[in-house]
Amino acid sequence: MGLNSISPNVSPSKSPNLVSNGGHVKANSFVRNYCAGKNGEAGSGEWTEDIEYLDESGSVIYSGKGIRSVEPGVDDHVMIGGLKKPILNASAVAKIVEVVKRWKWGPELETQLDKLQFVPNMTHVVQALKIINESDALLSLFKWAKRQTWYVPNDECYVMLFDGLNQCRDFDGIQSLFDEMVCDSIKSATQFSAYNRVLKYLAKAEKLEVSFCCFKKVQDSGCKIDTETYNILMKLFLNKGLPYKAFEIYETMEAAHCSLDGSTYELMIPSLAKSGRLDAAFKLFQEMKERNFHPSLGIFSSLVDSMGKAGRLETSMKVYMEMQGLGLRPSAMMYVSLIESYTKAGKLDAALRLWDEMKIAGFRPNFGLYTLIIESHAKSGKLDIAMSIFRDMEKAGFLPTPSTYSSLLEMHAASGQVDAAMKLYNSMTNAGLRPGLSTYTALLTLLAHKKLVDVAAKILLEMKAMGFSVDVSASDVLMVYIKDGSVDLSLRWLRFMSSSGIRTNNFIIRQLFESCMKNGLYESAKPLLETYVNSAAKVDLILYTSILAYLVRCQEEQNERHLMAILSATRHKAHAFMCGLFTGPEQRKQPVLSFVREFFQGIDYELEEGAAKYFVNVLLNYLVLMGQINRARCVWKVAYENKLFPKAIVFDQHIAWSLDVRNLSVGAALVAVVHTLHRFRKRMLYYGVIPRRIKLVTGPTLRIVVAQMLSSVESPFEVSKVVLRAPGDSVMEWFKKPIVQQFLLNEIPSRADILMHRLNILFPTSAPEIRSLSPPKPLISAKAV
Repeated sequence: MGLNSISPNVSPSKSPNLVSNGGHVKANSFVRNYCAGKNGEAGSGEWTEDIEYLDESGSVIYSGKGIRSVEPGVDDHVMIGGLKKPILNASAVAKIVEVVKRWKWGPELETQLDKLQFVPNMTHVVQALKIINESDALLSLFKWAKRQTWYVPNDECYVMLFDGLNQCRDFDGIQSLFDEMVCDSIKSATQFSAYNRVLKYLAKAEKLEVSFCCFKKVQDSGCKIDTETYNILMKLFLNKGLPYKAFEIYETMEAAHCSLDGSTYELMIPSLAKSGRLDAAFKLFQEMKERNFHPSLGIFSSLVDSMGKAGRLETSMKVYMEMQGLGLRPSAMMYVSLIESYTKAGKLDAALRLWDEMKIAGFRPNFGLYTLIIESHAKSGKLDIAMSIFRDMEKAGFLPTPSTYSSLLEMHAASGQVDAAMKLYNSMTNAGLRPGLSTYTALLTLLAHKKLVDVAAKILLEMKAMGFSVDVSASDVLMVYIKDGSVDLSLRWLRFMSSSGIRTNNFIIRQLFESCMKNGLYESAKPLLETYVNSAAKVDLILYTSILAYLVRCQEEQNERHLMAILSATRHKAHAFMCGLFTGPEQRKQPVLSFVREFFQGIDYELEEGAAKYFVNVLLNYLVLMGQINRARCVWKVAYENKLFPKAIVFDQHIAWSLDVRNLSVGAALVAVVHTLHRFRKRMLYYGVIPRRIKLVTGPTLRIVVAQMLSSVESPFEVSKVVLRAPGDSVMEWFKKPIVQQFLLNEIPSRADILMHRLNILFPTSAPEIRSLSPPKPLISAKAV
């Protein structure tokens, strides 16, 4: 078969089905004989290799010069016959691709690339990269090219490399190549669009730290980042719950004057609003509308919700109305947000209007919204509306929470509606819900104020069965009865507590004891005091003195016995002192004055000064009534020595001497007057000092009593509204009378009898009221011991 149609410049590498045949290569169509030789002169640049084309029988069809490249690296041309022609780009690219696909990577690949019979350029490399699909081969070719003198940084080249690495999910390789690109960019002062591709790939792969680090490097290099890349980065950090990073990127975007698109607004407005940066969010919202972007329902919802929660209700409603004006239908969550905002702001009427609007729109209020509306109206005292919505909630199939029940129950209890409160309580327990401590407290307080002792006892036992500690609650109820003055109910409730094994605290026991004393229930008071003392509670001087004050006022002999028994039950050292005062010196084994001084030395005046003054006043009342004037004068003398009444007696040299008894009881005032006048007499007669005047400052309540006492011995004192006064000379002459001396020394029995008679008439209403060291505590804060 002839081959006349075969051109002599056909590449032998394309010959099909080559078969070895002696010194020739035999084919179906032709055979090439390599009998090459360089016949030309040296340096002529002409090649003389002959190519012989044979037929099947071995006959030469044609012979002539073939095609061979010039010396490698010298020129990018080939010799076609005797003609010198440039290498085609396609041929160069094909050769590079062939070498890379054959050797893949490594030193051998680089050796083969170095042996190429032409000098490549970046166009060849870029075209080759488009054909090669394997990432290792791509990188190997790129790294080889980068070391060549003809290498020029190329953006397209980087794009293809990053695409290949991303397909292989080789993010370490992307990061490494990115660093090389940054160096290239700095050296060549070139900006690459491949930066954006890298950031997108890293962001989509959720590489937080790497993507942000690369972002900062791009920012520092001064390269431009497009809007889409910014959006992808911001979305990544927002989705990962790192809004502050997203805001940092957004601020960079603003500083770079990068144009915002619709996606940017959709991302940033809700994020800024939710993070509390409301002004920035609203500014973007206005900017978005100015640029003719249409806000989505999500943007409106976020602004309405955030503005409402921040208390900016007018702005929230304005955005809500604007959304409706654009034809957007509010979502259920938007209604919920608005209603919650207005409810928490206390604008319940506006919240109810939105509530009705929500139901008209076909949305069903959720469980949380029902609860919020009911509890808010209940706490605002709008119980009718709250109960109406509560019934609607039950009809809607929602089981109210314990807090909903509690708020309704507590408000009904606070308004004194027993029937409604009990109905709610029974409904709550029948639904299997457990009332809380505050609910039980409110209900028990209501029942206590209504004096429903039996119902309160039933509720308290149910509370105890629920596992609550009921000591405090029971004590609270007891305090309600005590404060209301219901002593019988208080004692009845206390008996119920004792029978149920419920304890109360000593403070309440003392309060109840004092209530019993005030109401004359001395028989009931004594067991309470014994309980108080037996529980290691300390009876203080105030409490003992208050009991003594009742004894001073007592008119019935039977009650006096009860009171004496109560005084004995206190086990206070003042009672032993009282008993010692009324015994003789044989039993006491010391004079009265020494005995009194010993008792008063044992008082802690820093802590008990007020109590000691109270005790002296009441004790002197009692001693005077009992006719123990000398003992009374000893008590007054020692009290004055211990500076309990430091300003009672004042010596103003020769001008005025005065005695102030305004803060004393009647008995104490009378004893003080007699004792002090006796001191004045001794001072004037023994030392010869006569003041211009002497005053007895009594105040309006004691002036009559003191004046009547002194009038029995014809005193020179003139009585005014609050003071008894006399000139010193007149008092001096008065003191010289024997009857006055006997009076001041208490040596006139008949006169004492008259005086005691008058005092017995005056004293029943003169004693101080019971006082307590501690003010009453709030009902809820009472604690069981």
